[in-house]
Order: sequence, then C-alpha cells, then structure tokens
Amino acid sequence: MTIERGLRFAAGVVVTASVALGYFVHPAWLLLTAFAGLNLLQSAFTNWCPMVWILARLGFSPCVAASKADYSQTPNKGSTHE
Repeated sequence: MTIERGLRFAAGVVVTASVALGYFVHPAWLLLTAFAGLNLLQSAFTNWCPMVWILARLGFSPCVAASKADYSQTPNKGSTHE
C-alpha cells in the first residue's frame, strides 16, 4: 500500500469513527472530525502532514508522481491511437 492510500484510509477511519462516536457516545467527538478536516486543509497548502511521516516510518511505499509514471506498460483499451 502506498503512503497516499494509507493516508486516505487513515483519514477515512478517523472521520467515520469520530462521527459514529459523536452520534452514539458524545457530540464532543465531532471535534476529532474537525481536527482531521483542518489537518487535511492545511496539508493542501503546506504539503506537510504528520501522518505521511508516520506512514513512511511504518514502511509504506512512496507514491509515484503522475508526471513520472510509465504508462507505456499498460495498454489504454479506450484509445484508438497507437
């Protein structure tokens, strides 16, 4: 699993769990949802996220940039250009 997918998974788990806890346990858990959202927002501007560092330390593989990806290996079935 790549760091990007791990980050999406972790954010999804945190948001889903905090919404469920906010509904079933106590509304204060919704603050965790706000924290996750604000962290994602700041990482969009600063390109820094603590979870990326954690996932890299856990051994998740780095992402391949779309501009550097080699698409010549995968055929494009919808394309008529050869």
